Amino acid sequence: MQQRLSLITLAVEDLAVSRRFFEQGLGWTASAGSQDGIAFYQLPGLALALYPRASLARDIGAEIPAGAQSGVTLGWNGHSEAEVDAAYAQALAAGATAVVPPEKVFWGGYSGYVRTPDGHLLEVAFNPFWPLAEDGSLRLPGADPA
Repeated sequence: MQQRLSLITLAVEDLAVSRRFFEQGLGWTASAGSQDGIAFYQLPGLALALYPRASLARDIGAEIPAGAQSGVTLGWNGHSEAEVDAAYAQALAAGATAVVPPEKVFWGGYSGYVRTPDGHLLEVAFNPFWPLAEDGSLRLPGADPA
């Protein structure tokens, strides 16, 4: 299997609330492939889907616990500490809950965490060792160019 992820799907309780958070709150644009029961967002190199928890549970034939109990976080990297501060404030204004305010961290960057309205952890960070491309995509040091 080739090393890649194509789609990240978040189980959400209320699709309308989650869409408002990402679209109106954070300013993201849903793709034309979105439907009443699922929302898709094109990101550099992959896509994010918001899918009702009950629908996903039905698809996999198992219950899905509420919240971010799996230890998975989403990460958003900015070009500067100031951009992280602005993104953190925007997420809070959009309905996220503060977890850790942005601060200088042990590895030499700047990072903070919020909890989305559905309980998923979103890290907003600036990593001076990982420059971002114009489109916001991340290339890890030593990674082969795409």
